Amino acid sequence: MNLEHAIKACGIVAILRGVTPAEVVDVATALHQAGIRIVEVPLNSPDPFISIEKLSNAFRTELVVGAGTVLSTQDVNLLKHHGGQISVSPDCNPEVISLAVKMGMIPLPGVFTPTEAFAAIKAGANHLKLFPAEAASPATIKAWKAVLPKHVQLFAVGGVTPENMGDWLKAGASGFGIGSSLYKPGMKIADVAKSAHNLVEAWNRAKA
Repeated sequence: MNLEHAIKACGIVAILRGVTPAEVVDVATALHQAGIRIVEVPLNSPDPFISIEKLSNAFRTELVVGAGTVLSTQDVNLLKHHGGQISVSPDCNPEVISLAVKMGMIPLPGVFTPTEAFAAIKAGANHLKLFPAEAASPATIKAWKAVLPKHVQLFAVGGVTPENMGDWLKAGASGFGIGSSLYKPGMKIADVAKSAHNLVEAWNRAKA
């Protein structure tokens, strides 16, 4: 699936920190059925590249799959080898960004200042992750949108809830990364499905 189509369908990126290869397809199935179309497996999860490869094979045309906590060019190479499409980082590392672009993947680096945002764009990023968003506000994104290139999309990651999602979207956010409120190790699939459903409902209400 193309990332831009996925964002239009639902701009929620499911962050599956701690997911295991044994459960990852079942978790992703619940997310997909709820309407989520973008999934990242952070690289500090158990055997993350096995999970990414499983997702890539199982949901090739239905989900955009990638890694989170991508910190090195070695991570980028492994991500490409295992079928990843997006490379999500907590930081702004120009080498990681440019290599992801070179390898045909989409980088989503973490930024917290305009200086970092423009450095990421210069390295080739068209999608930026405001992180940690709970330490900022929708006003941050509104201000950034006034100066960043029009094609650049901003994702708020951290502290986004069904209740405040609309405020972020009105300010100009294109989407959100949602972690522990959507999935955490040990959660039952039914609880993951319920959380995903509530978040997608909030997204649809905010976009209406």
